[in-house]
Amino acid sequence: MFVKQLTVFLENKVGSLQEITDILRENNINVFSISLADTSEYGLLRMIVSNPELGREQLCNAGISARLTDVIAVRLENRVGTLAELFNVIAGADIGIEYMYAMATSKTGAMILKTNNQEKTIAALQAARIHILDENTMYHLQ
Repeated sequence: MFVKQLTVFLENKVGSLQEITDILRENNINVFSISLADTSEYGLLRMIVSNPELGREQLCNAGISARLTDVIAVRLENRVGTLAELFNVIAGADIGIEYMYAMATSKTGAMILKTNNQEKTIAALQAARIHILDENTMYHLQ
């Protein structure tokens, strides 16, 4: 039930994002969701893309440090309280969230999560009947 996140370590300089997105575009890889955290020296770019393995390969071939990380994609309904319900389930199972970011397409919205216990998170979400998106669904979103 995990989704592969493409994580890129980039130098904090003008043009870094442009170089990465150009490589993805040239390889026909769509970016569904993106998050950037930075320090004074480098940035940590996290993305859900249509072909994470090819994206990592092509970025590494260009000398860019990239890796794949297992994350959880939870489908979200557009209504009041959805996030509270999600976080109640996670906190109720004594699970910590390391990071998260949102994504939305014309068909669905989702929260991308990395927790301190991914397997336990999936079990808790499944027990609460919260819809977890799989790789096949995620990589073919429109």
